[in-house]
Amino acid sequence: MANPVPAVKAEGDGTSTEPGGTIGNLRWYICGILFLATTINYLDRQSVSVLKELLQSKIGWDEAGYGWINFAFQVAYAIMFVVSGRLLDVFGVRAGMTWAVTVWSLAAMAHAFTSTPFGFASARFVLGLGEAANFPASIKAVAEWFPKRERALATGIFNSGTNVAVILAFTITWLAETYNWQSAFVAVGALGFVWLAGWLWLYRSPETHPKLSEEERALILSDKQDPPGSGASVPWTALLRYPQAWAFLIPKMLTDPVWWFYLLWLPGYLNRERGLSLTASARTMAIPYIAASIGSIAGGWLSGYLIKSGWTVGRARLLTMGIFAFCMPAAILAVSTESFTLAVVLISLATASHQAWSANVFTMSSDMFPKSLVGSVVGLGGMCGAIGGMFMTLIAGGVLQWFGSYKPLFILAGIMHPLAFFLVLAFVGREFKQADVETRKKSEFSPALAATGAVVALLGTAGAVLVWTHWQFILDSTKHSLSTAAGGLTGSIGVAILGLALLYASRAQNDVPARA
Repeated sequence: MANPVPAVKAEGDGTSTEPGGTIGNLRWYICGILFLATTINYLDRQSVSVLKELLQSKIGWDEAGYGWINFAFQVAYAIMFVVSGRLLDVFGVRAGMTWAVTVWSLAAMAHAFTSTPFGFASARFVLGLGEAANFPASIKAVAEWFPKRERALATGIFNSGTNVAVILAFTITWLAETYNWQSAFVAVGALGFVWLAGWLWLYRSPETHPKLSEEERALILSDKQDPPGSGASVPWTALLRYPQAWAFLIPKMLTDPVWWFYLLWLPGYLNRERGLSLTASARTMAIPYIAASIGSIAGGWLSGYLIKSGWTVGRARLLTMGIFAFCMPAAILAVSTESFTLAVVLISLATASHQAWSANVFTMSSDMFPKSLVGSVVGLGGMCGAIGGMFMTLIAGGVLQWFGSYKPLFILAGIMHPLAFFLVLAFVGREFKQADVETRKKSEFSPALAATGAVVALLGTAGAVLVWTHWQFILDSTKHSLSTAAGGLTGSIGVAILGLALLYASRAQNDVPARA
């Protein structure tokens, strides 16, 4: 018989709580509140884009001004991914999400009190600072609350909030049309504070949660615990010495831009190539996003089912990722078929497959690193994904201007996942061996890492110089899309910084025992 739950000190509130009634399957309630946070997160970030035409007439910005507004968000989001991941490992999920949701909710509401493009850009910048913490925090929370066999499913469920938000975006336009545009921003921002009340009441560490039964606590903590001394004392640059980190970072950089392609350019494809009106295009967009939600959950369920059936974690994840990675090229046929229905089906297969892939890629971080480092690893991966997304804005704008066809973009989107899958195999093989961070052993200077860093830094620098010296040409070629040029410049600088980080990580290091 399980021992009664002792009185514990709840994480973060400094009070002792006597044992009371437990909540059955509490970990899934935690998953549910993470799903709601992700949904609100994406509703907030879509507010400007869905109200673009209305705001353009009210505020009076041009396309260049709108480009700067989006660019401000992208820059803050990319930078803060790394910072927030590190802070989450130091201060914990409860405090980190409390800070993040407060910042992004205030920033969302602040849009209502601005009346210039600069004001909107400033609000978007602060919004990006707060929203960057959502995914590192959610992945870290899943690692804390779920055994490995359930983590991909939990990730798939909360990640589906990104798609649900797209489907619910009509509520923003309804509020703006029924009342005024300011009320839409205030209402969506206020949702964050409603969520925050539930978060502060519900979330604690599973080791100390007073509403968690001993049976469920034993299940959650059944996996091997973090080795003594592992965690935030490990410098983030040291993570770059582990192939497990690159097995996560590279797939994020290659495949996140594919999602941004479908998110940002699919409406234009449906309107320009398939002849749909803007209203019909918006309705059609719901189909791929419903499929994406289904794929996100199904991909998480499949790898979990395989693990429960006796497969090792690595093989279960790889089989699931491989299945969905090799479904992605099917969408290339969408631009060739004359059947509109078949095109939508193939695109929906791609969005579902990407989200199924993403649920498992996110979970890889907690498969191969201790829970106390998951935030840092996911933050680095998120930054890499954001850099890739910035490059996609440059590539997509240039391809559409120079070739006048979506086919090269669909081809690129179709081959990235299979390429990323083979790179995962190259870095970690068929078994996901956890990185040994119990002690930071003496490491010699790494010529391979230094050479890689030098090449990456040079490529990033060359890209930045190329964009800067051809700035006007890019603007002319992309119909004065300032966000495209600025995104390419920032992405290039990000790659250069990543190369410098590799050079720093390649240096010789002395024996330094990990600290608790």
